[in-house]
Parts: sequence; structure tokens; C-alpha cells
Amino acid sequence: MALIELQGIRKVYGQGEAEVVALAGIDLAIEAGDFVAVMGPSGSGKSTTMNIIGCLDTPTAGTYRFRDTEVTTLDRNGRALLRRNHLGFVFQGFNLLKRTSALENVELPLVYRGMKVSDRRAQAMDALARVGLAGRENHTQAELSGGQQQRVAIARAIVTQPALLLADEPTGNLDSERSREIMELLVDLNQAHGITVVMVTHEPDMADFARRQVLFKDGRIVHDEVRS
Repeated sequence: MALIELQGIRKVYGQGEAEVVALAGIDLAIEAGDFVAVMGPSGSGKSTTMNIIGCLDTPTAGTYRFRDTEVTTLDRNGRALLRRNHLGFVFQGFNLLKRTSALENVELPLVYRGMKVSDRRAQAMDALARVGLAGRENHTQAELSGGQQQRVAIARAIVTQPALLLADEPTGNLDSERSREIMELLVDLNQAHGITVVMVTHEPDMADFARRQVLFKDGRIVHDEVRS
């Protein structure tokens, strides 16, 4: 059974002459353990699809299943629970709390879960070690490079041990060397730790790190290739 299954997904914004069809009927299945790069020009529908998979938006029509859950029938609270318990997010802009240590940033999702201090601290320390930041736990954003900040953001995303990591242009603010390091880290999390990764990127060389590449154009999938 697929981890994610989208069938006939449409997303329409506005009405009448202002109507914009962001997704024109998407069918997409993603297996557990896959690493998928989602590509396409601006306005192609790739970000809308990511938002629907991440339970940040809902489709106008179609069905979305996550494991055994029919996501399109969930209310706002149900989608929030699925997001909190099963998904991790990494963004281009890192989105760290500026005056807060790396450790405290990573602990934040566990605070929302109500985990006691000692347990969440140990789990956050482990997540930071997994992304290569052992010894940097007490550094704030101002004391970390861009690549290190993105590593903190990735640690925060995986500290809850999600089934799926959604990465939106994770290397967009980094130079080429740091970008490769981040992609190698995502590959390791995928292969060694079994985290399914879906990544939006406009950079073909970053997409080459993924096992599968899906290309969007005008709200449709026009190419879907599994690399050997």
C-alpha cells in the first residue's frame, strides 16, 4: 500500500473570470521509503500539491489517502493531528526562532506534544547528532552558518520521527557546497533511517539526488521517472 495516494486531485482558486485552476486532476502515489523530487516552473502546481500533501491546504475535488486515512474527509483538527504526528517540514528560509538555541528550536515540536523536559531534551540532542550538529546545541541562529541553520531545521523536522519529510526548496538559500551537504544529509535520512522524502526544487542538480523525479506543468504531471 502506498504511503501517499492522490487521485483526481483538483484545486481551483477564485470564481468566474477570476478562476484559476492550480491543479487539473493529479494522480500520484508515493511509496514508503521513496525520495521524490517535485519540479516544474512557477505556477505549475508543485507547491499546491505539496501543501495538500502536508495538510496545509485542501483540494477542490479528488481524494487523498495517507496510509489508511482518507485525508479529504478530515476536519481542521484531524488534519492538524496528522500533520503533527506523521509529517516533518523543511523550508527554504529555515524558520528558526532567532534568540533561541539550536536545542530549544529542535525541542519545540515535542513541547507541543506535551513531552516531559528530560525526554524531549534527549530526543532533541539525538536529532541534532543525526544531522551532524553534536556540540552545537547551545548556539543561536546568529552563531550558525546558513548550512548549519538548515541542519537545525531538519533536526526539528525529524525529532518527532515522522513518516514523511516535506522539503520546500531546502537548498534555495545556500551555496553549492552547502547545498550538496544538505542533499547528502537528506539522502542519508532517507536511506539509513527510512524517512520518506518529498522535495520541491527548481535545481536539476539537486533533483538528481532523488530516486524519482516528478515534473509538473500547467497543473498536471507531465513526467514521472524513477532513476536507476
